[in-house]
Amino acid sequence: MQFRPCIDLHQGKVKQIVGETLNTGNLGVVENFVSEHDSSHYAAMFRRDGLRGGHVIMLGGGNEEAAVRALSAYEGGLQIGGGITADNADFYLEQGASHVIVTSYIFRDGELNIDNLNRMVDKVGKERLVIDLSCKEKDGKWFVVTNQWKTFSSFEVSPDNIRYLERFCDEFLVHAVDVEGKQSGIQESLVRHLSQHVSIPTTYAGGARSMDDLALFRDLCGGRLDITIGSALDIFGGKLPYRDVVAYCGGLQE
Repeated sequence: MQFRPCIDLHQGKVKQIVGETLNTGNLGVVENFVSEHDSSHYAAMFRRDGLRGGHVIMLGGGNEEAAVRALSAYEGGLQIGGGITADNADFYLEQGASHVIVTSYIFRDGELNIDNLNRMVDKVGKERLVIDLSCKEKDGKWFVVTNQWKTFSSFEVSPDNIRYLERFCDEFLVHAVDVEGKQSGIQESLVRHLSQHVSIPTTYAGGARSMDDLALFRDLCGGRLDITIGSALDIFGGKLPYRDVVAYCGGLQE
């Protein structure tokens, strides 16, 4: 179990927002935190602390320059997501991203678009691709949601579908959309489900707010999943000490 840091970008600034509110337009976006620091500040911090495999997420347009500054500050240490396609993926890899993260590009009109998935794999290679399976629960099952988490796809995050997609990518990133950004606790049933069925590195995001949540997460997944935390961290305006989280997950042992 590793801690995977995040840098969420909105309108060119590092922010922590409630992801579901992106679909209400900029005036309706709920912002938990807006940083006074540039994206490169956080990238340099994560580099200093030896945290690899974190993700930079561009929430809408106007974030490209800030994303590049973060990638350049920690070359090879961060992944990039948000509007990534086969046409622009090479650019971000050249800027220093270790992997590109895709969701909407491969889930089109509520279905998995295998042509786009194959196009992406052909472009960057399986070893540099992360598939975002951000999902919501419906009728006791988990379904991928796209289009800034507004649209349910027909793609169930089922054991068979997980195994199928593992053939195409190096990692999964999974936001528990119902709790993301709300500091309301982790989605326990999703954590259990993922830990039982994934066999490649998988990062869970959503709801973690305390050291007790981290301990619960570790117990539920048996250490088989990684975790990211955003709004709850003190570096993003929350109360949970960043350094305590990193130490608990195996870093900052000095």
